[in-house]
Amino acid sequence: MAKKVQKVGVKKEKGYLYFIDKDGDVSAAIMARGAKKGGKPKKVAKVGIKKESGFLYFIDKQGDISCAAMVKGGKKKKKGKK
Repeated sequence: MAKKVQKVGVKKEKGYLYFIDKDGDVSAAIMARGAKKGGKPKKVAKVGIKKESGFLYFIDKQGDISCAAMVKGGKKKKKGKK
């Protein structure tokens, strides 16, 4: 279950990828499609949140910053024959 970290209210445009950058701000970059390369990211909102390890931070449907605990798991290893 995700929890809201910060209310930002970013309006998303089609064709852009929105993410939380290393400074804790909201950035956007043009999405790469087929042969077209993606664009350089630009800052959309200066927030400056501190990220905790073990959590995934994202922009939710309302344009706010939310986080959810990362799932630890993966494929189970098979026991080898001896």
